[in-house]
Amino acid sequence: MIIAIDGPAGAGKGTISKLLAKRLNAVYIDTGSMYRSLTYKVLRDNIDMTSEELVAKALKEANLEITKDDRNLLDGEDITPYIRTEEINKNISIICSYPSVREQMRVKQRAFAKNNDIVMEGRDITTEVFPDADYKFYLDASIEERTNRRVKQNEELGLESNYDEIYESIKNRDHSDMTRKYGALKRTPEQIYIDSSNMTIEEVVDYMMEVIK
Repeated sequence: MIIAIDGPAGAGKGTISKLLAKRLNAVYIDTGSMYRSLTYKVLRDNIDMTSEELVAKALKEANLEITKDDRNLLDGEDITPYIRTEEINKNISIICSYPSVREQMRVKQRAFAKNNDIVMEGRDITTEVFPDADYKFYLDASIEERTNRRVKQNEELGLESNYDEIYESIKNRDHSDMTRKYGALKRTPEQIYIDSSNMTIEEVVDYMMEVIK
């Protein structure tokens, strides 16, 4: 069974997808963390991120893994604590925009579905990675609510938070995600739309479970 969940940054896809996968005894895959790991590598190794060829080469040479306990490994190193910074947030859109990078990522993402029930979340999961998924959800929330969630998340991680900067970062990310030529975030008639602005995490998961049942 493949459950695909798309939506903008800060809509709660990660937390909700993880809980949904746990209830269904399925494998949870956060595709965004894969792009974050690549962005981290590009920044760490001073790779010219304006060069699609160099970024794609870096991905081809990298070993990206997601463990069962949701840790992100880059060439065997646990980089989970380093991929949620504002520096990553500000640069990830460039990495995500390259067609050759997204195509490589899709091959890796589809491989997770072999012999596994999966819950996979991202930007183009329902439209490009698994257009024939058993269930397709589009999880949304207002930009104000998403900013508040990111501020709270950063505070819990001990990271500095500036509401206005995060608001602009999310706004810019939305624009980039929705307007890029390849792998854009889209609303489609097949998706089940959920606005989580005024819903608790449990309410969203309960609703998804009802749809799946």
